[in-house]
Amino acid sequence: MINSFKNANINSSTEKNNQIVFGDIFLPIMERSEHMIYILMGVLAFLLFIAYDINSVTLKKNIINHFFFLGSLLLIVATAGIIIESFPDIKWDLWQTSIFGMISFIFLILLIYTLFFALPFKETYIKSNTSPKIYQDGIYALCRHPGFLWFTGFYFFSWLALKIPLLLLAGIIFSCCNFIYVIFQDYWTFIHIFVDYPSYKKRTPFIIPNFKSLKQCLQTL
Repeated sequence: MINSFKNANINSSTEKNNQIVFGDIFLPIMERSEHMIYILMGVLAFLLFIAYDINSVTLKKNIINHFFFLGSLLLIVATAGIIIESFPDIKWDLWQTSIFGMISFIFLILLIYTLFFALPFKETYIKSNTSPKIYQDGIYALCRHPGFLWFTGFYFFSWLALKIPLLLLAGIIFSCCNFIYVIFQDYWTFIHIFVDYPSYKKRTPFIIPNFKSLKQCLQTL
């Protein structure tokens, strides 16, 4: 009975501590409307990405073809705005900022490479005489959505480098939005666009690479 009472107190204390930590970090941010604008910009970016995908499959409207660029621009502006807004409050640590900043930069380079340079053509598919086929070599042999890994890693290590609470909150929310987006792509967009996507799904992991996919990636880079 005494042990149960002690365990209940410990659990209650842990929950209170978690609430205090969450409140100390995020509530002051959420109370400032100018900070939340950056979060809303990032969320809007992913809505534009989804609209772009839907248009690619069904609507085929030229004006919506620009939504991917607009969404990318919103994410860049939101992230840059967060860093600039919080720049005076950053507590610089030479080693921590340098090491984690370098890792963050590597993830950013990987993200840019995956989205714009990893493919042999400008499109995200190989054109054929019949239906478009997905590119399955190189970085896209690692997993079906490698960009998700680089995107999340960029925000996580950027936060470790700069220790900006708003950047952590943005990274969590943006990564959740990105996860929803890649699920949408995996179960709807790419199924309708790429004739061989079902077979690609069977051979290649969703997000987390395995030894076989890592080997295939290195062999086909």
